[in-house]
Amino acid sequence: MTRPPRMLAALGGATALLLLVPPVGASAHRGHPAPTPKPVVRSSQLAAPFNLDLYKDSVLVADGGLGLVGWLGRGGAITPVATDQPGASGVARSRDGKRVAWTTTVTDPDTFENAESGLTIKRFGGRTVQADTHAFEVAKNPDAVNHYGVSNPSQCVADAFAAAGFPNDYDGAVDSHAYSVAAYRDAWVVADAGANALFRVGNDGSIRTLAVLPPQPVTLTADMVAALGLPDCVAGVTYAFEPVPTDVEVGKDGWLYVTLLPGGPESRVLGARGSVYKVNPANGMVRKVAGGFLGATNLALGKHGEVYVAELFAGRISTVRHGMARPWLDLPGVVAVESSKDGDLWAATLGNEDPPAPGTIVRIRDGRMHHEGTIRR
Repeated sequence: MTRPPRMLAALGGATALLLLVPPVGASAHRGHPAPTPKPVVRSSQLAAPFNLDLYKDSVLVADGGLGLVGWLGRGGAITPVATDQPGASGVARSRDGKRVAWTTTVTDPDTFENAESGLTIKRFGGRTVQADTHAFEVAKNPDAVNHYGVSNPSQCVADAFAAAGFPNDYDGAVDSHAYSVAAYRDAWVVADAGANALFRVGNDGSIRTLAVLPPQPVTLTADMVAALGLPDCVAGVTYAFEPVPTDVEVGKDGWLYVTLLPGGPESRVLGARGSVYKVNPANGMVRKVAGGFLGATNLALGKHGEVYVAELFAGRISTVRHGMARPWLDLPGVVAVESSKDGDLWAATLGNEDPPAPGTIVRIRDGRMHHEGTIRR
């Protein structure tokens, strides 16, 4: 199966249109009109800004297209923290502000195989530490406990998937793509989109598994099978896709909130399969919060309990309502979203090659959603 985050890292800034579209479907709450989000472009000097992090009045960005991690400066300029960072995709600053950490992955552009991956932890005025998630994955392979594909496929089903180049019956394999990172207490949590797991990484570079995300099963209908060009014998088969975590945030309740972008064709053919999970870091317990997202690449936790999700393939930011996605703001190319302490949102969009358009960082004023979209964490 094509692994979407691996595709994002390889394609860099060549995937999305850059158009700011007015918000859709503003609703009212208790008779009062909902505030209209007001996107303002703060930088258009980016390519593939896969992640943002907010610390006090500073904005950090990891740009996989430019291979850099940096600060948003005056006039939209990006002041580098580090350059020549292949596949830079996640960035976070420690709670005390003394360190910054970012993820990188070296990917073969032809095969999408990851040769190197990990977390860099830089102490301002001090040493830099490397945590090698690829080596940890080779040694531990936490998601080997997961089974993917089809259990006991018939010969017709096995032949059909083999002909289409789909793995059809396998356990979690060795693969690391350290994609996103969040500061957690005196350490870091990495969402590894290749290992399908969350790792705790210490400031000394030590790694341990916090949680393995569950397989994402889909029962293939006749329409899905026809759209994929597979034979009729595949209809009715349940295929367990890999979970592919793409972002992690720390909730006020101490749980970790994670977006999943399931492996396989990322289109409406198989439905909107992206989801949000919450993970108890104390014991690895995993609970589903919401589903129905089309390309869930990032999330933000608002100051009033909101959950915002960047839906890359739908070109919008959505919120959670009654366990499902609810469109909030159309923003083509949106790949990242963060919430500031004042309630505003910041988002990032991918650049595009045809027609040429840069990646951006956008501030969305009055980014609060109403209580109807708030979940109890």
